[in-house]
Amino acid sequence: MDNKKLLIIEDDDDLREGLHFSFAGDGYEVFDAGSKSEGLREIRKGIYDFVLLDCNLPDGTGFDLCREVRQFSAVPVIMLTARDTEMDEIKALELGVNDYLSKPFSLGVLKARMKRILNEKTETESLRSGDIVIEKNACKVYKNGEEVLLSRLEYRLLLYLIENKNHVLSKEQILSRIWDSDGKYVDNNTVSVNISRLRTKIENDASDPKHIKTIHGIGYIWKE
Repeated sequence: MDNKKLLIIEDDDDLREGLHFSFAGDGYEVFDAGSKSEGLREIRKGIYDFVLLDCNLPDGTGFDLCREVRQFSAVPVIMLTARDTEMDEIKALELGVNDYLSKPFSLGVLKARMKRILNEKTETESLRSGDIVIEKNACKVYKNGEEVLLSRLEYRLLLYLIENKNHVLSKEQILSRIWDSDGKYVDNNTVSVNISRLRTKIENDASDPKHIKTIHGIGYIWKE
């Protein structure tokens, strides 16, 4: 199983370092941010599987950040906050936070809630876009009801594109998400080569793709 990428947005250095250490020990690939602007910049990269978000940040609130993030991403978010009023919790949930924990919190409870949210996301039965259906539990892909045989890498690439449909993904984002950071790709042509292979299996006409569009100088976008 691929390591999950976790982003911790927290301005308390001690808490952030403690969370980083604990989750890295559990096998997560952990990244840190100490402000709203830095956190938003990281989330826009599109590489994270989960976000732990502090409510009070030096340059804004977690509420504001979540409101902006939900305009372009469905990444799971748990808000960590010193605020414990019912209205704050309701506000967070209405803005699209997946869960809400008041400080001080139990690390065991936090991990259990994260596991539940990730399992619910993983167990979604199918993902449909146009004539393509992905059965996530079985890791199978169908086009117009006929199974399409993809390599593991092609499957992950297709899933990432469809999960971010109608959003442009740069080559750097795709490399960071699909290929790990220890250099399993050879050069910058890796993405274009694998996109081309995927098009031959998914598109009716790979030379005139309807789904996987090239955005010249930037990357690719999945269009329904």
